[in-house]
Amino acid sequence: MLDVLRKIVQEVSIAPDLESVLNLIVRSVQRSITTEVCSVYLFDPADQRYVLMASEGLNKEAVGSVRLSTAEGLVGLVVERAEPINLENAADHPSFKYVESTGEERFSSFLGVPIIHHRDVLGVLVVQQKELRRFDESEEAFLVTLSAQLAGVIAHAEATGSLGVVGEQKQVIDLRFEGVAGSSGVAIGNATVISPPADLGSVPDKEAKDIPKEIASFEEALRLVRRDIKVVGRSLAQRLRTEEQALFDVYLRMLDDNALAGEITARIEQGNWAQGALRQVVAEHVRQFSMMDDPYLRERATDIKDLGRRVLAYLQEAAPTSLEFTDETILVADELTPAMLGEVPSEKLVGLVSVHGSSNSHAAILARSMGIPTIMGAVDLPLTRIDGRELILDGYSGRIYVQPGEELLSAYRDIVRGEQEQAAELETLKELPAETTDGYRIPLWVNTGLIADVARSLDRGAEGIGLYRTEVPFMIREFFPSEQEQAQTYRKQLEAFHPRPVTMRTLDIGGDKALPYFPIEEENPFLGWRGIRVTLDHPEIFLVQVRAMLKAGEGYDNLRIMLPMVTSVREVEEANRQIDRAVRELQEEGHNIERPLVGVMVEVPAAVYQVRRFARRVDFISVGSNDLTQYLLAVDRNNPRVAGLYVSYHPAVLKALEYIARETHKENATVSICGEVASEPGGALLLMAMGYDMLSMNATNLPKVKSAIRSVSKTDADKLLKDVMAMDDADRIQALINQRLEKLGIALPAQPKLPM
Repeated sequence: MLDVLRKIVQEVSIAPDLESVLNLIVRSVQRSITTEVCSVYLFDPADQRYVLMASEGLNKEAVGSVRLSTAEGLVGLVVERAEPINLENAADHPSFKYVESTGEERFSSFLGVPIIHHRDVLGVLVVQQKELRRFDESEEAFLVTLSAQLAGVIAHAEATGSLGVVGEQKQVIDLRFEGVAGSSGVAIGNATVISPPADLGSVPDKEAKDIPKEIASFEEALRLVRRDIKVVGRSLAQRLRTEEQALFDVYLRMLDDNALAGEITARIEQGNWAQGALRQVVAEHVRQFSMMDDPYLRERATDIKDLGRRVLAYLQEAAPTSLEFTDETILVADELTPAMLGEVPSEKLVGLVSVHGSSNSHAAILARSMGIPTIMGAVDLPLTRIDGRELILDGYSGRIYVQPGEELLSAYRDIVRGEQEQAAELETLKELPAETTDGYRIPLWVNTGLIADVARSLDRGAEGIGLYRTEVPFMIREFFPSEQEQAQTYRKQLEAFHPRPVTMRTLDIGGDKALPYFPIEEENPFLGWRGIRVTLDHPEIFLVQVRAMLKAGEGYDNLRIMLPMVTSVREVEEANRQIDRAVRELQEEGHNIERPLVGVMVEVPAAVYQVRRFARRVDFISVGSNDLTQYLLAVDRNNPRVAGLYVSYHPAVLKALEYIARETHKENATVSICGEVASEPGGALLLMAMGYDMLSMNATNLPKVKSAIRSVSKTDADKLLKDVMAMDDADRIQALINQRLEKLGIALPAQPKLPM
C-alpha cells in the first residue's frame, strides 16, 4: 500500500489544475482498493456547502450539481465530526440522505474521510460499494493517510484554479493565504514575481504584450540550445557508444516544431509570454512521463526538465530587464534574497512576500530595518499565478489577500492612513525620554545588523544598541572577513552611536542562519552546532572577531560584548578567558583599550535556571526572547504550520521572563531584552513592570513603544503585570492587555473591519 500511496501523491502533486487533481484521486483510489465508487466533495465558500466535484462510479451529471450543507447527509456528518465514518449499510444510518441524481441507491457500504488543511475541513473523500460490508481497518487507514497527504495539494490547486490563467477574467475575490509575519505594517499594491536564473518552477504567467517578439525570442533560444547540444555531442563522440550518442538526437527531436517547440509556440499565441508558456508545456510533459510505468520513459522527464532549463536560461539572458515595477510594488519570490530587494527602486517598493524562508532570514532582517511590511513562509501561495495581481499584505497577522474586493481594500486603506497619521504624531517624541506619567524612566535601545540601520535608529530616538547582529556582515560575503575588515564595519556602528552604548553579539550562526562558505549540515540545526558552540570550537574565528571589536572601540569606550546561545558556566568561563587574552594581546601591541562590559544572552531553558551563576561571571544579562519562547514552547517560529502556537504571552514564557529579571538583580547585574516581545506596547509595559533595565527592539517600533510608556504610570504597568500573571491562557492574556491599552488610550496594531 505504501508504494501505491507514494505513486498517487506523486501523480497528484504534478497535476496541472484542480479538476485533474480530483479526477486523478478518484480514479486512483477506486483502482487501488478495488471499490465501485470513489468521490470527492469540496467546500464552496460562496454558499457554504460541500459540492460533489469528482466521482468514479456515481452518475456523471451529478458532478458539480450536488450540494450538501454540514447538517445534510453522511458527508455533512463527516464534516461535523471531522473524523472518518465507516458504515456497513449507509441507508440505515439516521443521517443518510438520498440524492436521486447521484445513483447511489445501488451502493450500501460507505466510508467517508475528512480532507483537513490547517484545521479547516476542505472536503470529504468517499468510497462506496454495493455489497453489505464494513471497509476494513487497512482500507480506512489508507484513505486517512492519503487525505492527510493530499490536503495541501488540493488547497494549492483550489487557490491556483481560483486565480485563473493569463487572459481570463478575474472572478474570485478576497483569496486569503497565510504566512509568517516578517516585518509589521500593511501594504497594498501589485505583485511583481521575481524568479532566480533558470528556475522553471518559479516562472510566473504573464500576458504577452508583443506576441511576435516573444515567439522570435523563443525561437532564438531554441536555436542556441540546439547549437549547444550539437557541440556537446560532437565533443563527446569519441568517448560514447553509438546508442549513447543517439540520446543527443533524442534531445534535438524533442525540440522540433512538432514536439515541445510547437506546443510552446501555440501557448505564446494564446497570450502567455515565452517563459510562462515554456514552464506550462514542460510541466505537462514532465507529469505525463513521470506517471509512466516503464523506467526508461519515466527518466525522460528528467531530460525534458533539463531542456526546459536550458531554453529558459537563454530567454532570461535575452530579456534581463523584463521586470516591471508599479508605483506600489509588492515583490514576491520563492525565496527572497537581499540582492532581489536591490532590483526594485526603493521609492516603489511597498511590501515583500517570500514563499519560503523565515522571519530571521537575511532578507527579513533587512526588511525590518527598512520598515517594509513583509511576509515569509507563505507556502500555499500559487507563485506562478499572481504576477501583476493586486495584493493586500498584512504584516501584523501574516496574511496575504489576492484580488481583494472593494470592501476589503477600503478597510485596509483606513489602516494605512491611520499608520501614516500615527507616524507623524510619533515623530514629535524623538527627543523625549521613555518616561511614565509618574516619573519612571526606562532606556529604549535598538536591534541592528546593517549600517543603514544606524541613521534610522538615531532618527527615532534610540538611546543605544542592545543587539548588533555581527553575522549580517558575514552573510553578505563569500568568505570570512579579515580582522581589519571587521574592525572597519564595527567602528561605523560604535562611532555613529558614541557615546551611547553598542552591544555587539559574537558570531551567531547555525540554526536558520547559515554562511554560504561555512555550511553546517544537521538534521536538527536548532538543537545543533550553533552560537557560542561554533565559535568556541573555532577560537581562530572568535579571537579575530573579538580583537576586531576591541580595535573598533578604541577611543570610544561604548563597546559591550554579548555571547549567544550559552548553556553552561564552562562556556562563559572559556569565552571570558578568550576575551581577556585578546585584551592583553592588543594592549601589548600598543593599543589603548580596556576590557569592555561582557554579557550573555539567555535564550534556552538551561540558561534560565543558571542565570544567577552567569550574572556572577559577567556584567549584564540580555534575554533573547524569540529563541527562548521557541525553546520553551517547542515551536519553530519560522514554520507557518505551527506559527499560531508561538505566543509571547504564554504563561510559561512570562514566568520565565519575570524569573530572569528577579534572579539577575539579586547579583546586582543589569538585565535587558532584545526579542520581539519588547517591540509591542503591551509587552514593553509588562517587561518594565518586571524590572528590566533596558528594552531593545527594531527601530520601526521604537516610537510606538515610547508613546505607550509615556501614556501610563508605573503603577498602571505593575497592576497589569499582577493581573496577567494570575491568568493561565495566552489568548485571554492578549485580550486583557489589548483591553487595558485601549482604556489607557494607547494605539494598538490596527485590525481591519473585514466584510462578512
